[in-house]
Amino acid sequence: MTVARVFKSGNSQAVRLPKKFRVKSSEVEIFRRGDEIVLREKAGGMVRVLDLLADLPADMFPKKRKDPQPQRRRGL
Repeated sequence: MTVARVFKSGNSQAVRLPKKFRVKSSEVEIFRRGDEIVLREKAGGMVRVLDLLADLPADMFPKKRKDPQPQRRRGL
């Protein structure tokens, strides 16, 4: 496992990433997942949307969902 050094930069805490973990973008997203702190390159557009959808739990919707019948309406 690779270890990174943590240090203080002004009033912030910073992590010096080893060369093999360099990112191409100027910003990263950071979030907690349990006891982990996760950094990932900031994605834009549909890539971000697809990532968020992939993170949804599999049991979010019931397997046998019943939709109501469409309403019957008179023509305009």
